[in-house]
Amino acid sequence: MGLLKYIRARPLRLRCALLLLACGLAGVSAPVSEYQLKAVFLFNFAHFVEWPAAAQPRPNAPFVIGVLGKDPFGHDLDEVVRGEAVNQHPLAIERYPTVADIRACQILFIPASELSHLDGVATVLEQRSVLTVTDADGPLPRGVIIGLVREDKRIRLRINLEAAKASNLTISSKLSRAAEIVTGGG
Repeated sequence: MGLLKYIRARPLRLRCALLLLACGLAGVSAPVSEYQLKAVFLFNFAHFVEWPAAAQPRPNAPFVIGVLGKDPFGHDLDEVVRGEAVNQHPLAIERYPTVADIRACQILFIPASELSHLDGVATVLEQRSVLTVTDADGPLPRGVIIGLVREDKRIRLRINLEAAKASNLTISSKLSRAAEIVTGGG
């Protein structure tokens, strides 16, 4: 059984621990690609972040993870969320080629290559509770809540709790304990 399928098959309380273990294994030479691991992170964020009622999907609507620009995941993100749900909402992946294409989503992944469009993203997401995630190295850019940063051949989390609060999102202590907490932003 592949690592991604194994993690998905575990109860939610074990997923975070398995995810952290996978991070360590990925640096040692596990057969998991960087973007397979990042896909598992995005999936788990849906379970460890609390959105306000107004930002929840409508009944029968999917919980959406959006990807801006060129999708670095290929089919990995689709595989991770296939058949999964968040609070009885099926998970769905939407790809937004440009900032103007961004629609209603709960999580928005902004690849490092798209950070030049961050001002436009901020305008589109203004007054919306969207978990913004990037994989850019270095400090978290202004308005981005979670960074998936490569350090020493591992993926590390950086979380800006101030940015989360500004978006009316609550990050679980289980997630924040595993992260470097940062303030401010570019």
